[in-house]
Formats: sequence, C-alpha cells, structure tokens
Amino acid sequence: MKKNVPTIRDVAAAAGVSTATVSKFMNGTQRFSPAVEAKITQVIEQLGYRSNPLAQSMITGRTKTVGLSVLDVTNPHFTSIVKGANRVAQAHGYTVLLVDTEENPGRERPQLEALARRVDGLIIFSRMQDKELEWLAGLDKPLVFFGRLPHLTLPTVASDDHRGAYMATRHLVTLGHKRIAYLGFSKSRRDEERMGGVQECLSAHGLQLQVFDAAAPSALEGERICSSIMLGADHPDALVCYNDLMALGFMKAAQTLGFRIPADISVTGFDNILYGNYTSPPLTTVDLHSERMGVAAMEKLLDAIDGRPTAPFTLIEPQLILRGSTVART
Repeated sequence: MKKNVPTIRDVAAAAGVSTATVSKFMNGTQRFSPAVEAKITQVIEQLGYRSNPLAQSMITGRTKTVGLSVLDVTNPHFTSIVKGANRVAQAHGYTVLLVDTEENPGRERPQLEALARRVDGLIIFSRMQDKELEWLAGLDKPLVFFGRLPHLTLPTVASDDHRGAYMATRHLVTLGHKRIAYLGFSKSRRDEERMGGVQECLSAHGLQLQVFDAAAPSALEGERICSSIMLGADHPDALVCYNDLMALGFMKAAQTLGFRIPADISVTGFDNILYGNYTSPPLTTVDLHSERMGVAAMEKLLDAIDGRPTAPFTLIEPQLILRGSTVART
C-alpha cells in the first residue's frame, strides 16, 4: 500500500496554524513567536514533511539555483573556480547549474539565455567583446562577470593579470634573461593585460619583446607552436605563457626536440594548476587564486539576489610561485 506523503496542509493542521504561516516560516520570509516556530518545527520532523521545490519556487519566485558559465571545464583553472563557487552556494542552500561554452563565443548567447530562464542569477565567463555583451541586460537577472568590463556596469571579479605578468617578467629579468618572449592568446580579453605587464617590465629594462599568438589556450596548442618558437635562428631564452596548459604543452614539445628546461629556456605560466607542480621540471607560475575567485563571485551574486549592497568590483591579487622551470643565466 502506497504511503501518503505529508503536505503543507497536514503540517498546518497538526500545528494549529495556517498554510500561509507554515510557508512563510519555511521560506524564511517572516518570523513568528518562538512557541509557534518550535511547534511547526516539531510537526515537520514528526510528519517527515519535505517541501516541494517547484511549488516553493512558484510562491517565492526563487528557484534556489544559480548558473555558472565557464569557458572550458577541462581546464583546471575553471574547475577550481567552480569548486569555490559551489562551496559558497551549497552553504546558502543553492544548487549550481554549470554551462561549458567550450571556448566557442558563438555558443555563449543561446546557452546563457536558456540558462537564465532556470536560475535566480548568473556568473559569467565570456570570450565576447564588451560591445557584443549589451544583450546581457535583457536577461533581467542578477549577474556577476569575471574580468574587467570598462563599458558595462555589472558587478565583476577579476585577477590582476597585468601585475601578475609584470611579476613573472621581473623574475626572469632578475635572473639575467635578455631574450624574453610571450606566448599569448589574443582571443581572450585577459591577454592584453598579461602582454601589457610583460611589455611594461621589459621596456623599463630596455629589452625587446617577441610575441607569439596561439589559436587556443590549450596544452595541445602550446605543444604545436613550440617548434616555431624554438627552431628559429635565435630562439628566446625565456618564455612567459598565457596559461599553465600552454606552458606544459610547450615544455613537453621542447624536451622532445632536444632542448633542456630551464638550461636552454626558462618557462613560466599562469593559473598555478595542480599538474604544474608534478612536471619535470615543476612549472614556475602566477597563482591567480582561482578558487578564491569563485568564492568572491558567488558571494557577490548571492548578495545581488537578496538585494544586499555589494562592491561593484573585486580584484584578486596574484602570487608568483617559483619552481624549477626558471633558472639564472650565467
């Protein structure tokens, strides 16, 4: 025989209150006397009542879910961001719905528009340019954006990419490197800041910058482009890579070609992904504190959802992590 599932009406009847009172108590929209709240809590436990999320969302207008779009879920930088954001969401009773746009700007708008209909707010990574993002306002949902947005007034969380790149380059200059190159990814809005940090440091020391541009921010692309960098007449003696994945791919290919790292070329990356500590040699990198970025973005989004004031811009400071892929030139 099928057991009857207790309803909110059963709870109200047993507690001697209205269904509206039970609903307001469970949703946290109104406080009642300690005696009433204790009675409702006791009845809920006795009956084993569980609220219907769909019915609750119809009453409150809230789904208790938030959306998070990332550019490539296979990149450990983004998985760390998801981890930090999800921890905060769970602590506040929210579920995270994840969208992976797979480094394809053409997929972003339709996926985000579909996701927006199912969530209370969105955290967004995007490869689209500022002028292409004005449609975000039409989503009519609280939004938090990763990265700087000079022309849009959305709450944002960003790492200080310029400073991180400057720090990595200053480290290489201090080690005595003269021929420093940057392996970038120009399709990213963050690439300009990182290359700018490298350029500023080199200019201050009277050094020239050689720039290479990758088609994707991946290990495979770092591996593919390595021969173009290393087999020229005068290859660089140090390389700053847009991210750790590209750096690791480059290092693998360079070693296959017979070059020694760091004896023939020092290599640095960005993101401080876990794998970089287990390569041979371990990778010097700029730690952007990815998990902390996810935490900051989710806290900002939940503030916006609940109508609390939140800082319009949060900047996460980078940290240079020194490992064996860089060495002094003698």
